[in-house]
Amino acid sequence: MIEKEQLIQRLSETGCGKETAERIGTLYEACSYDEMLHQMKVLRCELIDEMHDSQRRVDRMDFLIRSQEKQMKERKDRNHDEERRTEADSRLG
Repeated sequence: MIEKEQLIQRLSETGCGKETAERIGTLYEACSYDEMLHQMKVLRCELIDEMHDSQRRVDRMDFLIRSQEKQMKERKDRNHDEERRTEADSRLG
């Protein structure tokens, strides 16, 4: 079994706040394992929510990047077409 301080350290490494880590450590020390595991599962759910929020932001950024790339390509193609028409007009004129 790990010691209370090791548990607190490991919880801190997951991003768990000091107060929460210490509360879970106290539950461990008091042999309140069911409540300790419950609190750890709550923290895990919070981490999963953060991960999903981060993924949504990444997805939005990807969409913005693709949109901007598409607009830039359309402008470039439009400018290229205008240049060809201008050259053709100047040869005819």
